[in-house]
Amino acid sequence: MARRILVTGGAGFIGSHVAEQFALDGWQVRVLDNLSRAKLLKKPDKNASFNWDHLSRLPGVELIKGSVTDWETVRQAAADCQVIVHAAAQTAVTTSVTDPRPDFENNIVGTFNVLEAARAQSVKPALVFCSTNKVYGENVNGVGLSEGEKRWSFESSMARGIPETFPIDHCEHTPYGVSKLTGDLYMQDYAHLYGLKIGVFRMSCIYGTRQFGLEDQGWVAWFTIASMLGKPITIFGDGKQVRDVLYVEDLVGAYRAFLDSPINHAVYNMGGGPDFTMSLHELLDILKAKTGITPALSYADWRPSDQKVYISNIDKAKAALGWKPTVTPEQGVAKLIDWVGENKNLFA
Repeated sequence: MARRILVTGGAGFIGSHVAEQFALDGWQVRVLDNLSRAKLLKKPDKNASFNWDHLSRLPGVELIKGSVTDWETVRQAAADCQVIVHAAAQTAVTTSVTDPRPDFENNIVGTFNVLEAARAQSVKPALVFCSTNKVYGENVNGVGLSEGEKRWSFESSMARGIPETFPIDHCEHTPYGVSKLTGDLYMQDYAHLYGLKIGVFRMSCIYGTRQFGLEDQGWVAWFTIASMLGKPITIFGDGKQVRDVLYVEDLVGAYRAFLDSPINHAVYNMGGGPDFTMSLHELLDILKAKTGITPALSYADWRPSDQKVYISNIDKAKAALGWKPTVTPEQGVAKLIDWVGENKNLFA
């Protein structure tokens, strides 16, 4: 019998890459997506349908238009699947602050429905949950920093990055961070209570092709798109904030490594780690070097719960899964530049 995977949010950036890779490897792939991202973030429908149309051309892909907030839809989509990758979510921090209800419904109710659908099956599927570094909230800003010309850096005690044991309590998270943390904890509890194989991946900055970055989400893609289309860029804060960046194909590799492992349950901080980091200014430097473009910049106040530095400590994932990131920031940004250049009509 063919192996079958359900990818919720499969028409999104990360979900579409998961679905594509499993399809190319011979799996039967079910994609569940309601294509709501364009409406939620006030973008054209052609952006929402781009990945959907791309997946429709791949062998073994079944597309289901529906929401993870609908229990019956999720139950039917999950039937007879050996793996579920739960990527469906409301993903923008700013949007969660201005309109928290869709954030709660998608990120909490949707995650609960996925877990219940998995628990209801006689043969329990393995799950991968797309969590976030935002579960650590403003506690990250309590780590000592040093300031350089173009970047902030963690003090030496956190030079390897934030570990999975870092505290998550007694701080502001924003509704997005709270909703994702709720799903994160539910995933962990279902693994313990019901024996489900679950990998929770607390992701830092994931970037790559087919990412329709916006000002409030997906900054590497947004800076690339804006630069190449001659659009102005607003930097919130001082532009020295740093993230570890992970190319999306490396992320899918980490998911596969967990699913192929004998590990039943684990939480992993997931990103490029201390060797693959960029500040906003440093990304602009890479873009200028590769395209010759210097976009118009303006500055605005820091946004709620923005972290001056976030770097994932990925030592646990590297040791347990035999995995490591391979695509450098310069290589990944070059791939993104090529994709944006080939699809400028999508961003007009």
